[in-house]
Amino acid sequence: MTVSNNNPSGLSRPVQIKFRVTESEREMICAKMRLLKTNNLAVYMRKIAINGYVVNVDYSDLKAVAYEMQRIGVNINQIAKRVNSTSRIYEQDFVIIKQGIGSIWQLLRSSPSKPDWR
Repeated sequence: MTVSNNNPSGLSRPVQIKFRVTESEREMICAKMRLLKTNNLAVYMRKIAINGYVVNVDYSDLKAVAYEMQRIGVNINQIAKRVNSTSRIYEQDFVIIKQGIGSIWQLLRSSPSKPDWR
């Protein structure tokens, strides 16, 4: 590893660290960077060197639940407007809400963070 301590043009990180890797090690580093959806090697290496690990959080399940919750909210608002204007509530309104809640429960049950008890 080579460490250079000269500070050209007042850089915020004046110390440069260099090290060598094999081709297969470079490929492994690049593959991990792709998993994190980054292509900035300096930022990635600094994060790994300082923190020892990088956590990539997948929020896709949470986004799906939020989307379903939004749909239920829209349905409830439409039902509330109809009830306020007609003073009637229909059985189908309850079915729509139950289906939306069922969709949310299905997403939560299939979440990868839940342990697999099979």
